[in-house]
Amino acid sequence: MAHDLNLKLKEAVRDKTVNITAETNAANNTVIEFKNVSKFYAANVKALKDVSFKIGIGEFISLVGPSGAGKSTLIKLLTAAEAPTSGEIYVAGRDITKLRKSEIPFYHRKVGVIFQDFKLLPRKTVFENVSFALEVADATNEEIREKVPNIIEIVGLTSRINALSEELSGGEKQRVSIARSLVHNPKLLIADEPTGNLDPVSTWEIIELLFKINKQGTIVILATHDKEVVDTLERRVISLREGSIVSDQQKGKYVL
Repeated sequence: MAHDLNLKLKEAVRDKTVNITAETNAANNTVIEFKNVSKFYAANVKALKDVSFKIGIGEFISLVGPSGAGKSTLIKLLTAAEAPTSGEIYVAGRDITKLRKSEIPFYHRKVGVIFQDFKLLPRKTVFENVSFALEVADATNEEIREKVPNIIEIVGLTSRINALSEELSGGEKQRVSIARSLVHNPKLLIADEPTGNLDPVSTWEIIELLFKINKQGTIVILATHDKEVVDTLERRVISLREGSIVSDQQKGKYVL
């Protein structure tokens, strides 16, 4: 089954129309730019060192590297969870390192984030977990009733909409996490090791879902240690080692 999903995904990512569109957009429309970004936690702990790159509309980026390479730090900076020691980070033309504290929650609504450990609310249903992301943004009950079922349908969980989180499989939990990240229609989706706790079949189902979201125009940044996934996607690969970019390939492979 996992092999069949692998072949299906390979066919999808080799769609020439999708490739051309992504490459054209990336060349002409920069959405994200890191300019000489460094992050030091102490004088001898240099998580990122003078990192620069650009990401354009419609790209699917695999972010790879060994543990301690700087992937998690890069994600924290991009989500404005932390500030860099030096450098600039532009998202849609604005330097997010200069966001006021009061502006950060609004920025977070424009960036979807998926984690390895799902972070679902215990003893809550699929519907309640997804709707919570709208409730904290002061959405009306009518908006929630209209939007949540549509999002749950996108991730293929309509039949499980009333299931409790503890009744779900690992793959289903990750789909709920993805659904929750989509409630504000983000143009950027960051997936931090989203398949790390999943079996091979669920892994490919989640990757296919991320690819489907990307084809709708959302930038996807996938941080992963899974070489097979990265090599199958044949998308851009940014490789980090010891806080520096050591490789940036448009149609790359996993590079350690």
